[in-house]
Amino acid sequence: MKKLSVLLALLLVCSLALCGAAQAADAPKEAVRVLTLNGTTGFGLAGLIAEADAGNTDLDYSFSVETDASNVTAALVNGDCDIAALPTNAAAALYNKTEGKVQVLALNTLGVLYVVTDGSVEVKSFADLDGQTVYAPAQNPSFLFQALCDANGVKVTIDNSYAQPAELNTAVTAGEVAIAVLPEPLLTVARAQNKDLQVVLDLTEEWDKVFTPGSLVQGCAVVRTEFAKEHPDAVAAFLKDYAASVQLLTDDAAKAAECIEAAGIFQKAAVAEKAIPRCNICFITGEEMQTQLSAFYDILLKVAPQSIGGAVPGDDFYCILK
Repeated sequence: MKKLSVLLALLLVCSLALCGAAQAADAPKEAVRVLTLNGTTGFGLAGLIAEADAGNTDLDYSFSVETDASNVTAALVNGDCDIAALPTNAAAALYNKTEGKVQVLALNTLGVLYVVTDGSVEVKSFADLDGQTVYAPAQNPSFLFQALCDANGVKVTIDNSYAQPAELNTAVTAGEVAIAVLPEPLLTVARAQNKDLQVVLDLTEEWDKVFTPGSLVQGCAVVRTEFAKEHPDAVAAFLKDYAASVQLLTDDAAKAAECIEAAGIFQKAAVAEKAIPRCNICFITGEEMQTQLSAFYDILLKVAPQSIGGAVPGDDFYCILK
């Protein structure tokens, strides 16, 4: 009788253990809603999107790719997304507008801007731009280019007639402008269509000559502050997944480019693959992130304070996991 009781007890323990394991296996994954812009800001997320679509992630991700940054910022404000990839100036402006309701998690893109000419003007340094008219997309590209012109002591007329990068790309391709500032991956598109185009200045290299090296950071990932506080494990898991996704661009650019096209982040994988080496995709977190980004904001505050919401974000802007 005693042996039977012991046996029944063992069976009960085993049954409870199996039940607990089954419940753990059936437990729903934590949901995380992620938005990104198309183009280089979203390149680093492409591998993660593919992994999530294949069911290979511990989090229940939902992704959306947008073409308008205002849609992404509105979703963050309204609580319709948890994490987003944004231009760094837009992240700062949103932080200031919402009084700290978003935090930056990681830097994902350094400099992607280049000066190109149609071959009719010889440009070997910033000094050669003095007195010239340079076409640049409106907003951030123009602000950054102006900062570089000021730092190099040259007087340049910055023309925003083609306000959108795609519009300027069309004009450059058609040979309608002599000197322009173009971002990747549109630069790769333009060079494929106009063989006379010459890349004369890498603005990331030029930036490092006159400002804190590494402080030209154009893209980042942000999180709603409330979500970060309530779901720290999910945020940590996302960062781990994101780091692996960014690494794919280095390890296998062809596969990463296929993921970029499949996710709708850029239309053509072949172009994306060629552009990746000049897109300066990165994954920088923690104190290094804060050091580089705060230096960048200090410069923007002097050139275009409105672009970051009128003030450099405080220390609470940086979500640094311990």
